[in-house]
Amino acid sequence: ICPPQPPKVLGLQLLFFNEVEMLNIFLCQSTQTSLKSHALYFQDSGLRFHYVAAGERGKPLMLLLHGFPEFWYSWRYQLREFKSEYRVVALDLRGYGETDAPIHRQNYKLDCLITDIKDILDSLGYSKCVLIGHDWGGMIAWLIAICYPEMVMKLIVINFPHPNVFTEYILRHPAQLLKSSYYYFFQIPWFPEFMFSINDFKVLKHLFTSHSTGIGRKGCQLTTEDLEAYIYVFSQPGALSGPINHYRNIFSCLPLKHHMVATPTLLLWGENDAFMEVEMAEVTKIYVKNYFRLTILSEASHWLQQDQPDIVNKLIWTFLKEETRKKD
Repeated sequence: ICPPQPPKVLGLQLLFFNEVEMLNIFLCQSTQTSLKSHALYFQDSGLRFHYVAAGERGKPLMLLLHGFPEFWYSWRYQLREFKSEYRVVALDLRGYGETDAPIHRQNYKLDCLITDIKDILDSLGYSKCVLIGHDWGGMIAWLIAICYPEMVMKLIVINFPHPNVFTEYILRHPAQLLKSSYYYFFQIPWFPEFMFSINDFKVLKHLFTSHSTGIGRKGCQLTTEDLEAYIYVFSQPGALSGPINHYRNIFSCLPLKHHMVATPTLLLWGENDAFMEVEMAEVTKIYVKNYFRLTILSEASHWLQQDQPDIVNKLIWTFLKEETRKKD
């Protein structure tokens, strides 16, 4: 699954769009920190990747990969927190937000997504980073650490197990199969996009706000402005197809042939995750040959970095500052 060498990069430019610029200004003001919106253009793929950054250039890179259905804004608390010591970059993944969304589903295979991250790292002028991923972004983060271990100084994954744990566990545990049923639903053409968008994006709102799946049952809650930001991004024409296309290729790519992780790893898990059973977190350690730490937060949801940002940030700081040594 490890992809070929990266394409050439045309350059780095600051984005200024009408509604998008207004939205980014609003979101940056809401986090009370200095964030800037940027874009990277890749010649071979013809794609433009959007990201938001905080912290000075030249500081060590912290790269943040969001999950579904999210965009860079899910990392607003971490952009503010870690900019003092890192160049913090929160990416809109391929097909999400202001990043370009190719039409065809084959453009969302896992090897394409892995190559995207390697290209972005190279084009930002870095050879390595602290890599943090949540949910689907966690899946990609695991794959980067497996395929390109030299690129990842430390790996932090939030609420997603090692990919092989996921594929093996789901086949043996009907409860997890049921929780992951949306993976199968997303294989249907166009209908999932329709279901997410009807009734003023009721399904999307339910995911983030309901008692069973939402953010803030015991922690921070989404403000009206936060929810409006998500609705704005996913209500744009075609904005749901790219994210759902990520899932339409997964069954052709898993399980992995190469699967061991050689990077110091922190796995954070919300115990009340409505989509992932916590037992998968425990099993993940067998795939990490280096230092591995698992922290399970009780009464925390799937959306951990938004639900419990202060605790998550503290745990990340501790992991970043401690000396980690490789397993014998």
